[in-house]
Amino acid sequence: MPGIVVVGSQWGDEGKGKATDQLGDRTDYCVRYSGGNNAGHTIVVNGEKFALHLLPSGTLNEGCRPVIGNGVVVDLAVLFSEIDALEARGVDCSGLLVSANAHVITSYHQTMDKVTERFLGKARIGTTGRGIGPAYSDKINRLGIRIQDLFDESILAKKVEAALDQKNHLLVKVYNRRSVEPAEVTEHLLSFADRIKPHVADTARLLNDELDNGKVVLFEGAQAHHLDVDHGTYPYVTSSNPVAAGACVGAGVGPTRIDRVIGIAKAYTTRVGEGPMPTELLDADGDKLRNDGGEFGTTTGRNRRCGWFDALVVEHAHKINAFTDIFLTKLDVLTGWEQIPICVAYDVDGVRHDTMPMSQTEFHHAKPIYEYADGWTEDISGCRKFGDLPGTAQAYVKRLEELVGAPISGIGVGPGRGEVVMINDLL
Repeated sequence: MPGIVVVGSQWGDEGKGKATDQLGDRTDYCVRYSGGNNAGHTIVVNGEKFALHLLPSGTLNEGCRPVIGNGVVVDLAVLFSEIDALEARGVDCSGLLVSANAHVITSYHQTMDKVTERFLGKARIGTTGRGIGPAYSDKINRLGIRIQDLFDESILAKKVEAALDQKNHLLVKVYNRRSVEPAEVTEHLLSFADRIKPHVADTARLLNDELDNGKVVLFEGAQAHHLDVDHGTYPYVTSSNPVAAGACVGAGVGPTRIDRVIGIAKAYTTRVGEGPMPTELLDADGDKLRNDGGEFGTTTGRNRRCGWFDALVVEHAHKINAFTDIFLTKLDVLTGWEQIPICVAYDVDGVRHDTMPMSQTEFHHAKPIYEYADGWTEDISGCRKFGDLPGTAQAYVKRLEELVGAPISGIGVGPGRGEVVMINDLL
């Protein structure tokens, strides 16, 4: 049975939670393999809206065990706040498993994130300020705190002190902030030890054993391809690897374990934070997309930048991730437009580019070249088969499929769990 990876193909907020949710009742494990609580998934179940930040989307599916892999950075206060909120609404989170090797976000990571971003001024990256980047920096610098360290007070105290040795100099002498007391941080982290311990496991071995036993494991990345630290629009990226290959490192499975890679693409384009976005609309059309699509960040509440579908962006993600399928979301938001532009190429200083430019400089100067598809006015939220969609909506989907080069197997036609057109089985 398969290992399936779900990857955002744009700049996040594509609706990975909705796509993941479609597989949940047939999935045994749902694994977060990258990022932290800078990500957000919104899922609507029976009219109820659930916003998840650290927990995998499969948490809401009975029989699907959620796993937080070693590649995730975990804010324990946020994790337990999310668990408490879900359990108060009747969601059982007792089966959650957390890798002993996952790194912990501390209070000093959040402090460093905020002061360094502020210090950058106009050159800011647009981080969420939740300590994600500094936690990953400590991980690479071998100064990180791992979940397993919470169970050895002596080791934990030494690691916290070592991590703060340089940071306190920066906070006091460069950023004019007070120093952080190592003992306070250690005590705060230890306060979570008893509660997290029943959930901690060697998740890499467990997942490999379960794949050997024929179980279905769904790997869910946070953010998206173009926010990947290696393959995204650097430096306006996250600090981890949301690409499909990141599932192997972030969950501890080999590449031969992956049978399917599902790319999630919104029927138009959105982005949060800084960085280039060639199809961005800074006019009434952009406002309409934002309002009709509810394009406000699940995690930050920030307005999302909105624009037309950029085929080059999604095609590039397909090239790197080798999507076996694409799940297209929010097609219903485009209802009512007389014509719908599709970006099929860029003009960069008078030169046409039919694929994403190699350099950051060229991409910053890219201007979209559009072709236009006929729109539709019919309400499509009740459609469940591809043939139920208006002919122009079918033509729009088929054109996106041609431009991207991967088959579209599912289409979101509304916010509800069941508001989906399935063309091919994702499993």
